[in-house]
Amino acid sequence: MEYDIRLEQLSGRPLAVVRRLAKSGELSKVVPAACGLVWGVIRSQQITGAGRHVAVYLDGQINLEVGVELDTPFAGHGEVVRSATPAGLVASTTHYGPYGLLHGAHEAILRWCRDNGHALAGPSWETYGHWIDEWNNDPSKIRTDVSYLLVATA
Repeated sequence: MEYDIRLEQLSGRPLAVVRRLAKSGELSKVVPAACGLVWGVIRSQQITGAGRHVAVYLDGQINLEVGVELDTPFAGHGEVVRSATPAGLVASTTHYGPYGLLHGAHEAILRWCRDNGHALAGPSWETYGHWIDEWNNDPSKIRTDVSYLLVATA
């Protein structure tokens, strides 16, 4: 798959998240379960302006924050806490297709950064499109945005 890499300066987007530590093979269970837990709190607290699901990968050990975009900061409730997507210079691309093929988008960004002299600052994140029924029959249309925070250049 061909990926178009975008370089953007982004502000942090408020999130409601749970923090998890996972192994690579556990992500397909950990991320959806964490999203469900956060949505349960969002609904019970009647928080408006909730958006797409997000998984922020904080390090190579797969410490992550999984949750939901918000229009405004969140005070927190139990293990669901306030956070935000990283702010700064970001390399991003959009992946269309099953989640199991997301590694291609990550590899494309990493290759682009290496080829264009950009250093990674640490965190990366995936923002998952709102599920639509059409994706059940055609998973090639599933949308996920993949982003990496970069070291700011002078």
